[in-house]
Amino acid sequence: MSLPSLFPGTKRAVPSLLPRLGSFRGCQPARAPLSGAELGLAEAEEEEEEEELGWPEAKAMAAPGAAGGRALLRGLCLSLRRAGAGSLSRSFRSSAVRCEATIISGTEMARQICKEICQEVESWVSLGNSKPHLSIILVGDNPASHTYVRNKIKAATAVGIVSEVILKPKDVSQEELLDITEQLNMDSRVSGILVQLPLPEHIAERTVCNGIAPGKDVDGFHIVNVGRLCLDQHSMIPATACAVWEIIKRTGIETFGKNVVVVGRSKNVGMPITMLLHTDGEHERPGGDATVTITHRYTPEEQLKIHTQMADIIIVAAGIPKMITSDMVKEGAAVIDVGINHIHDPVTGRTKLVGDVDFEEVKKKAKFITPVPGGVGPMTVAMLLRNTLLAAKKIIY
Repeated sequence: MSLPSLFPGTKRAVPSLLPRLGSFRGCQPARAPLSGAELGLAEAEEEEEEEELGWPEAKAMAAPGAAGGRALLRGLCLSLRRAGAGSLSRSFRSSAVRCEATIISGTEMARQICKEICQEVESWVSLGNSKPHLSIILVGDNPASHTYVRNKIKAATAVGIVSEVILKPKDVSQEELLDITEQLNMDSRVSGILVQLPLPEHIAERTVCNGIAPGKDVDGFHIVNVGRLCLDQHSMIPATACAVWEIIKRTGIETFGKNVVVVGRSKNVGMPITMLLHTDGEHERPGGDATVTITHRYTPEEQLKIHTQMADIIIVAAGIPKMITSDMVKEGAAVIDVGINHIHDPVTGRTKLVGDVDFEEVKKKAKFITPVPGGVGPMTVAMLLRNTLLAAKKIIY
């Protein structure tokens, strides 16, 4: 009887195990070749096991075939008699090697993606098509917004995307903004449209975002794009959520069946991240097949800690400096910090940028972690450029 027939409902999970199981010889499953780093670690662990168990027992563990399996059992029984079960348990724990987290460089990853986009733009133009064109509407004099827009313009130029900024004063009317978006919708030269948020209080952001044609909505905020995302259909995905998903995929972080906690429930970040991670991997727009918990500002602190301590992946987008501390993270978790906070540095006397995670402490327990700055931020810009290329090619709409 085949493994899938023994375990109904695991048609995706079981085949993924088969290559690792391979053929059996006695008690030993066939192993995939190890990388140099893995081989060195394995050799170090074997040496530690030999010291803890004693050379005869370690030698028996390496014996091939059924005889090796019997020798293994004899060796373990001998060790139990010599040292007691508690001592043997301690020996296995002591063989573990703890290292700090792998720091995921969003800057390097974004650089690679931008190279890919640049090549695609060149290929697209070589076929006789116009260069993708991004129009950004910037309202008011918010310094942070102006900085973000400058970065987007610079990145667009680097990959061959034409861009423009339409600057309006902070007292601009909502009607005027809607007129501008309508004109851009009708302009065949314009591939993508972006309204830099936040907008002044007298303007309804959702109304303005819905004024952009779904096919040109490179921010993915139009109600049609949000709805299609929730239905696992192809859509323009919000750039920050897309950045998080791309980081997870390119880093090789497993999501299937894993526990994920998303801290923050905003409709532009927390919600779309949740949709990407929890949905079915076999749908039109494949998801991560994870079990996702959303927490927010009304989640009691003690409950938040319970959730995060069980999480294999923690994604934080709360806007609270160092909200996630090391005691809230389990060993080996992946931590993705979306937070952007400006705080006063008492050492330098200047303002510095930090995330929502206590980076220096959490990296001692996590397996993967993104820094701030240099993590999700650069990837968000890269995903915006990719959305602009998709809009130019009319791949989704």
